[in-house]
Amino acid sequence: MTDRYAVFGNPIKHSKSPQIHAAFARQTGQALEYTAVCVAEDGFEPAVEQFLQGDGKGLNITIPFKQQAWTLAGQRSERAELAGAVNTLYRDQAGQLCGDNTDGVGMVRDIVDNHGGTIAGKRVLVLGAGGAVRGVLQPLLAQQPASLVIANRTLARAEQLVELFQPHTDVALQAVGFDQLAGLHIDLLINGTAASLQGEVPPLPDELLAEGAWCYDMMYGAEPTAFCRWAQQHGATVCLDGLGMLVEQAAESFTLWRGIRPDTAPVITDLRRQLSDK
Repeated sequence: MTDRYAVFGNPIKHSKSPQIHAAFARQTGQALEYTAVCVAEDGFEPAVEQFLQGDGKGLNITIPFKQQAWTLAGQRSERAELAGAVNTLYRDQAGQLCGDNTDGVGMVRDIVDNHGGTIAGKRVLVLGAGGAVRGVLQPLLAQQPASLVIANRTLARAEQLVELFQPHTDVALQAVGFDQLAGLHIDLLINGTAASLQGEVPPLPDELLAEGAWCYDMMYGAEPTAFCRWAQQHGATVCLDGLGMLVEQAAESFTLWRGIRPDTAPVITDLRRQLSDK
């Protein structure tokens, strides 16, 4: 029997996960099947049970089910626990449902391993305070930046994240509104808002970036995102989009399931070429 894996979401047609995991399987010589499944919004839990009762070995979870997956998992990694969301499910040898969140480590690996960037000792600013940001904070903080500021349109939501994560790190955390960014000088600016999807950029002061600053947009597209264009116009040394993060978080899931780490570089290159050909 071929081991089966899938990504559950709604909508799901746009997912690149089947292509990514098929490439990983070919590369590592693993016999598996990976599909994208659109799950009814009120049918997530039974769909998970049914899939994992058969020859289903693991699941990726995307919008809108990451919080439900967190609740469902009987055992959660520390990064998943703090993220409040799970994007990877599998059963351990005892049959317990385990949940992990690979988004943050995917982003960190893209910055540090793929592009030779540094997070340790840097002044980091993260834009947004939604689920995407909460999902990446623990791996970011594990890199030991000098400081980390969370900026959000609604200050209270940023303050909630600081309250949640400060007890788990010795990195100085701060919450600010977008109207409180003046005077900051940032080494690494990460956009965790969905503004790029609308071709917009959060309101940022012109002098925000320190010399040599890097910028990272968790969104990606065929063309540079609005955030990356802003970064280039305001002196960023490097601006990256989230395509590498997408592939790296998938590689982390694959490693959890199969015990072997794929080479992400050719998969990222292939996806980038496909995007540019559209």
